[in-house]
Amino acid sequence: MEILGTTLRICVDDLDASVAFYERLAGAQAHRFDRGGVSVAAVGCFLLMSGPAAEIDVLRKVAATIAVADIDEAGAVLSASGAQIVAGPVATPAGRTLIALHPDGSVFEYADRKAGA
Repeated sequence: MEILGTTLRICVDDLDASVAFYERLAGAQAHRFDRGGVSVAAVGCFLLMSGPAAEIDVLRKVAATIAVADIDEAGAVLSASGAQIVAGPVATPAGRTLIALHPDGSVFEYADRKAGA
């Protein structure tokens, strides 16, 4: 499995104020979108999320998003290594994702850039 990078997931109360800070910090403009009832802003290596407490509480359990070359290969390697795939893979406009529970209890999202595949 080829790991291409990591995105840090940050749940915030005020997305607009947070976006301004992270844009200055990362030197990049935010790419905003909604996923379900959650408003999201991707700024450099940061993924800011804001929304209803019930949804944010679930999102807080995922430590980071790990970019991979191929989600199918990642799922196979994760499963063979003792991880449990708890969601996905699912297609999103930005690519395919899955959520994995590692044997140590850590939860990570894995994503590729194969949109609509």
